[in-house]
Amino acid sequence: QVVGPLQGFGPMWQRTYRVRLSGVQVSPEEVIRDWKENFTRFQPPENQFYPSLAGIQLGEVIFINTRLIYFPGARGLIPMKSGVMVLYSDPEMFTVMTPEGFPISGWNTFSAFTEDGCTVAQVQGLVRTTDLIYEFGFRFMGGEHAEDKVWFHVLEQLAKRWGVQGQVQFHKVLMDPRIQWSNAKNIWKNAAIRS
Repeated sequence: QVVGPLQGFGPMWQRTYRVRLSGVQVSPEEVIRDWKENFTRFQPPENQFYPSLAGIQLGEVIFINTRLIYFPGARGLIPMKSGVMVLYSDPEMFTVMTPEGFPISGWNTFSAFTEDGCTVAQVQGLVRTTDLIYEFGFRFMGGEHAEDKVWFHVLEQLAKRWGVQGQVQFHKVLMDPRIQWSNAKNIWKNAAIRS
């Protein structure tokens, strides 16, 4: 089942990554169309994303095969196979939602818009870690840094596609500091353990 941040375990964060496509004439619709068509190409090498044959459309699933980092500086120690569902899609944005057992519970919205005459590409997530193991990994084993690194990479690659050496801006807001101990049972569906 798909799950939102209310079903997660750790504190709830809004994480926003954005890059300005300065000096290039491209509409938000063109950026999103290309982003949907080439979603997998913008990912770092360790993330293998496989959209369905229908592509990034409402209700479709994007399969993910990756490895999680559990020691700072070390990569690929624990495999994780899972996926995300496309919750929303229109010409200027699309949103994916996580399933039970995924490292985070919530959604990421990929959008493009015009700001001060310049097109901006953005990834914004509203998420909690899903269970105690993932929370420990995010806090103490480099998981949070690894998550940020993925979206920096994606936006840098997207900007390069339009001939821009963009500098990614990052902003995070703590929306709810509480640990939701009532959701400790989420560990039973931990995708890394099951993978």
